[in-house]
Amino acid sequence: MKALHMIAFILLVIGGLNWLLVAFGWNLVSAIFGTSVWAQIVYVLVGLAAIYEAVTHKKNCRMCAA
Repeated sequence: MKALHMIAFILLVIGGLNWLLVAFGWNLVSAIFGTSVWAQIVYVLVGLAAIYEAVTHKKNCRMCAA
């Protein structure tokens, strides 16, 4: 489960950085993948990672579990 947690965390960081760039008018995912199905896959993976982290965060987080 640690590997899944790390993958979800990395995807959330990528998604968060992309949103930061979108705020300044530049979409990193679209710049890399265009409007292809691959961009949609990245968005779906980031969304699923957010759901996974929201559901399992308290169990996985050392600060929240204490």
